[in-house]
Amino acid sequence: MIPATAGPQKERTTGLMTAEGGPAIPATPPLTERQEARRRRILHASAQLASRGGFDAVQMREVAESSNVALGTLYRYFPSKIHLLVATMQDQLQHMHTTLRKRPPGGDSAAERVAETLMRAFRALQREPHLADAMVRALTFADRSVSPEVDTVSRQTTAIILDAMGLERPTPEQLSAVRVIEHTWHSALITWLSGRASIAQVKIDIETVCRLIDLTTHEPEGPATPPGRRGRADVGRQDS
Repeated sequence: MIPATAGPQKERTTGLMTAEGGPAIPATPPLTERQEARRRRILHASAQLASRGGFDAVQMREVAESSNVALGTLYRYFPSKIHLLVATMQDQLQHMHTTLRKRPPGGDSAAERVAETLMRAFRALQREPHLADAMVRALTFADRSVSPEVDTVSRQTTAIILDAMGLERPTPEQLSAVRVIEHTWHSALITWLSGRASIAQVKIDIETVCRLIDLTTHEPEGPATPPGRRGRADVGRQDS
């Protein structure tokens, strides 16, 4: 079971841009220590129920009882089951990110490091298939009212990938590659959960899409001299 992590309900994102290229959600006031403890209990209860029985097992009344909060209080934190499960996924990704920072990937290239990172995240979800299915279904069902929570999941995934790449200031081209990698990872997770892809196939797909990183990494090169266009001095040196 992946434990719920401590952290603010909304990350401070003023002035940043998301991987989708749009403005980040404005920062909200941080929760008090008591409110944060209550939120952690709710997320922990959500993850436990989902781990046992998947999406259908997460009922708001049971979450409230398991986390020892009033049902009305639960709805003030999370207006719906979809909001709750998407927030649960963000919390799980945050925990994964912390673990990955403690044990960073060891590939020689950025593409290898990102592929290793995403496969490690995938295997963590693989150990909790019911929880993974519940969170992915919530993301799939999410409508516009859940956009801030979905954007937070996207930002967390982007941060994990950029850390593996070793980039602090990615170019627009690199962010585009990250978006494609995110979409492929999410799609691979769905096809595996539905039984339409093996772990081996997922690994191949992830490694393939991560090669986009190599295409967006440009090594500085000097000006090349086209064939047949040598200068007079070059001709003189060759003839001497």
